Amino acid sequence: MANLNVPGNLKYTRSDEWVKIENDEGIIGITDYAQDALSDVVYVELPQVGDKIEAGKRFGTVESVKAASDMQMPIGGTVSAVNSALEESPETVNKDPYNGGWFIKIKPADPTELNTLMDGAAYEKYCAER
Repeated sequence: MANLNVPGNLKYTRSDEWVKIENDEGIIGITDYAQDALSDVVYVELPQVGDKIEAGKRFGTVESVKAASDMQMPIGGTVSAVNSALEESPETVNKDPYNGGWFIKIKPADPTELNTLMDGAAYEKYCAER
């Protein structure tokens, strides 16, 4: 996949989610690779603020014209915010997966779980091998 956008300041999962820690809060979304594979995103199902979700567990669904995919938590935590703008404009995930297209914010339960995730270079290599 040419022109893969993989910001180096994020951590990545094998299921194509990203997480960024900012002010002790985790911001989570899906990668450029994932949104490109899904094609046109038409619906996003997100959890409720206050939900506690463990790493690796499903936290929502993203649907496109091609398929529906469950999203997996990169690290465990309590949902502190959801991007409700995606209800009206799910296509933001395609246009801007790392900024406006974020899904949820969490208070991490165990920030050391970040150490189990891939950095940008490892994720880029992972995508190239698929």
